[in-house]
Amino acid sequence: MVYKPTSEPKTENRQPTTDKTPSTLKIIALIPARYASTRLPAKLVQDLGGKSVIQRTYLSTVATRVFDEVWVVTDHEAISAQILELGGKVFRSKMSHESGSDRIAEALSELDGDIIVNVQGDEPNQDTRALTDLVACFSDPSVQVATLMCKISATDAENPNYVKVVTDESNNALYFSRARIPFDRDGLTDFDYWKHIGIYGYRREVLLAFTKLEKSSLEQIEMLEQLRLLSNGYKIRMIPTDHLPIAIDTAEDLNRERERLSKLD
Repeated sequence: MVYKPTSEPKTENRQPTTDKTPSTLKIIALIPARYASTRLPAKLVQDLGGKSVIQRTYLSTVATRVFDEVWVVTDHEAISAQILELGGKVFRSKMSHESGSDRIAEALSELDGDIIVNVQGDEPNQDTRALTDLVACFSDPSVQVATLMCKISATDAENPNYVKVVTDESNNALYFSRARIPFDRDGLTDFDYWKHIGIYGYRREVLLAFTKLEKSSLEQIEMLEQLRLLSNGYKIRMIPTDHLPIAIDTAEDLNRERERLSKLD
């Protein structure tokens, strides 16, 4: 069921992404918001400076003014209630899903949109410039899927929790890995390592096709669903950004962000 607010944040003055972006494209953000979480139970409804994690993600996404519509796609009444309290839009999942991509694909059975941006529900500080650049790349009709990347140090590249990406000369992804890639055999010091940021933009038909594909062997080895796209011949355009989002995955992350927000008051 689609839940629509009686009043909602004004998004009709959406910030133009670029002069080249076709005005006929409807651009929507879908925020998959699963209630269950392992490392920090019910993390999306945890208080974060007077608002919950999911409320801050929703509000910061709306505030970028990049999107025609912003929806939270959830399986739980508590998350739904918090978004409706803000006057936001909620799609309630009818099925269980393994991934956020599957969850937002279900929402497309009832929602319209040409470019679908998957915003992570546990990243409460969305960046206008990064999302603007992500959406703008779809002015190129050859772009099927786009996502973000930022530079990291060689030390950070050793961290398996940071997903690394290497690209071709057109900034299309060649491979994603939890390992440090590429391998710097001769110890060069001027090479840039790139961390993948898990915000995706899809053309509608590509997202729907993607979620119907079987998991690839590489995806199962690395536990990275974007490898399913590469394994099936889809290109993923990588958009550089300086914005490294804060993700709330653990109690330590939550407390750190609470402390940061308290210093801003």
